[in-house]
Amino acid sequence: MRSTIFMFFLLSLVFPHCMFHQPLIFVNGDMKLIQETCKNTKYYDLCVSSLKTNATSTKTDTKGLSLIMIGVGMANATATSSYLSSQLLSTTPNDPTMKKVLRECADKYGYASNALQDSVQDLATESYDYAYMHVMGASDYPNACRNAFRRYPGLAYPSELARREDGLKHICDVVLGMIDHLGNL
Repeated sequence: MRSTIFMFFLLSLVFPHCMFHQPLIFVNGDMKLIQETCKNTKYYDLCVSSLKTNATSTKTDTKGLSLIMIGVGMANATATSSYLSSQLLSTTPNDPTMKKVLRECADKYGYASNALQDSVQDLATESYDYAYMHVMGASDYPNACRNAFRRYPGLAYPSELARREDGLKHICDVVLGMIDHLGNL
């Protein structure tokens, strides 16, 4: 229950326009901090565009920007886990192998979200090494999903899942760059 409330709180910070049916706005406040922070990441455009859509990003510091990006990653991992669960429901009952792999993948993306949530706690205590480790773990869970498909040569890795995998990995790469920057401040 506590983790559900925490997740709702974090998602409401990351996507306030979705949680409260507010229009999507782009903020122009302290873009300099956003740009400077994003310069330390592998995917500058992804970083800036993700932070620009969050109204709280102009009222926070570098750690706050990192937390916003972690929330973006958690939302991505949770959405992918839900997507996989929906695919599991639509898979034909006579395909137990596909069901098994989809279930495993849904679990892996759930673990990725949990690892990102752990990194939030690490950032709160300024345990940047542990935060980095948890984000690295979150970034690696999609590989376990891809490997599950590879174990069964007859199963094709869905293109939608490959797209989602890349998205989560890119988000995690952004967060890793931000954590590196925090460790050097």
